[in-house]
Amino acid sequence: MSTIKQVCVLGATGSIGDSTLAVIRRHPERFNIQTLSAHNNAPKMAALVAEFRPEHVVMTGVDACQELTSLLSDYKPHIHAGADALVAAVKEPEVELVVAGIVGNAGMASVLAAVQAGKTLLLANKEAIVAAGDLVMSAARDHGARIIPLDSEHNAIYQCLGPDYQPGNRPKDVKNITLTASGGPFWETPVGQFAQITPAQAVAHPKWDMGAKISVDSATLMNKGLEVIEAHWLFAVSSADINVVVHPQSIIHSMVNFIDGSVLAQMGCPDMQIPIAHGLGLGDRLTNDADFLDLIQHQNLGFYQADSEKFRCLQLARDAIEAGGTAPAILNAANEVTVDAFLQGRIRFDQIATFNDRILSQSDITPVETLAQLESLDRHIRLQAADVIKAATI
Repeated sequence: MSTIKQVCVLGATGSIGDSTLAVIRRHPERFNIQTLSAHNNAPKMAALVAEFRPEHVVMTGVDACQELTSLLSDYKPHIHAGADALVAAVKEPEVELVVAGIVGNAGMASVLAAVQAGKTLLLANKEAIVAAGDLVMSAARDHGARIIPLDSEHNAIYQCLGPDYQPGNRPKDVKNITLTASGGPFWETPVGQFAQITPAQAVAHPKWDMGAKISVDSATLMNKGLEVIEAHWLFAVSSADINVVVHPQSIIHSMVNFIDGSVLAQMGCPDMQIPIAHGLGLGDRLTNDADFLDLIQHQNLGFYQADSEKFRCLQLARDAIEAGGTAPAILNAANEVTVDAFLQGRIRFDQIATFNDRILSQSDITPVETLAQLESLDRHIRLQAADVIKAATI
């Protein structure tokens, strides 16, 4: 019997948390939940505490700890408040696996802390690598941390590179990599209709069940742009060696193109339990609740060139890689503000790329040096983006 792994799940009440806990639920002989974190969803966290009985719980939302405490009766873990508690949680000596499922820059500090503590990091928070890729990958090398990507595309690449591959190194014998994109709900929609797209339409992803922000990013292809930046850091390849193709069926999750002409691809039904089970298994294949792929039902697999002119956010991500330094962090922060403004009905769908471009173009780009620098930059860019949007929409 395998040694039971002690797991910290950050973002336990979100979609990544749901999929992670679904896999863990099927393998109680392999995993024990040491820590769970959430922002404000105290009722859901109370149910998870009753089921998994973690030693620690972190709630980052205002008054969320008090609400959670009032909902607990039988079993009561140690409850901690605030973002600093996330950093402390991943550093706990008992924790072996950290699942980074917090969306956005809110998860950046805990990701960096996990690799600095030498943990095995199952990474679903792409923003940490996008904004702080140099810091995170350098810290992983310095402290012997292992990073396993959970994004379906990057996990697919990781699986194709073999069990001995360590992220952060240029893979041997690889010519380039190809990330597949579902295309979101609008890849066939004429660009002239983008101004009429509503938030409800943008969050209705045709294949994946995701949160509102990620769904909008998929609709603009910014999600794929961020994944290009992430792949640049995880696999140490240039932007020119990262291809993007639209594959609406979402069956092939990404491909590795080797120097001898061979292409390896990872396939499966579009279900996040598959890459998460692979990450949790640490080399072993774990059963989960995902459906098995039936190729007879998927006889026609299509692939199309991603249109970087129509979906300008994809090109902005490549521009940010070429600019280097803080450019990816600037783009990421600006995008969080513009997507939020769209979801609130303050800007149009087509203006997301316009404002992202404007903010990236008018910002000073400097080398990335510290997390504190990036946190300060993030606050500054968010304010700047809010001012640009306000000035343009008055």
